[in-house]
Amino acid sequence: MSVVDAWMQHPTLRHSDHEMFDSLRRWTGSERPTEPLPVEVTVAAMAEAGVEVGLSAAWYGPGGPLIDNDEVADFVARSGGRLRGVAGVDLTRPVRAVRELRRAVTELDFVALRIVPWLWQLPPTDRLYYPLYTACVELGVPFCTQVGHTGPMRPSETGRPIPYIDQVALDFPELAIVCGHIGYPWTAEMIAVADKHPNVHIDTSAYTVRRYPRELVEYLRGRGRRKVLFGTNYPMITPSRALEHLDELGLDEETTELFLSGNARRVFGL
Repeated sequence: MSVVDAWMQHPTLRHSDHEMFDSLRRWTGSERPTEPLPVEVTVAAMAEAGVEVGLSAAWYGPGGPLIDNDEVADFVARSGGRLRGVAGVDLTRPVRAVRELRRAVTELDFVALRIVPWLWQLPPTDRLYYPLYTACVELGVPFCTQVGHTGPMRPSETGRPIPYIDQVALDFPELAIVCGHIGYPWTAEMIAVADKHPNVHIDTSAYTVRRYPRELVEYLRGRGRRKVLFGTNYPMITPSRALEHLDELGLDEETTELFLSGNARRVFGL
């Protein structure tokens, strides 16, 4: 059964060596990198776990891009068809940001926009996001964002599903929204928002199967089978590690297919 990774990034050294990820390195026991990660290593990690497509995102923050859109496009070109690009933009320059998003989608063939709110310390309801939501709807691409607490040492408030994702979905009902990292410790809020809004989805990135909250597993098994997408947050978690113990979820064949690839193919138009 093929797999689509809805949230990952092939990192530059600027990204993977950044001090804000020290807490994640402490959790995972990994060392600070000293050399860029070859694209071939990422492709091999995907192939080992049967990941056919990885949605590899750019990272833009207040200090400048950690992975810019052209770097992502280069990684995609060297991936043998395994990677698809997800755009990033400078949130503080709205007009330039919209132009860059349009370029990424129309010229670089990117399939979504991703903004990490804690990186900007601006919740998704901030006015700087709103021109980008309109552009996403016009371009027919989803908006991807982070929900739940932060692993890096940044405030977690911007990751609340209620009121932030709920309000954005009310203001932009045509906008497809994919909320990464499950939403813990507000998983019940995240599920409620996904239930309420047809175009709101959840991805499981940054969590291994055995760490999925109980309420998410129940949701995935039942009414949320078309709402939950598989993700890794690679390279923090490799696909093989993220998929380990998948059989313990007790999913039927149709739900497994939807979770691993079907929902992502539909939402991202793959």
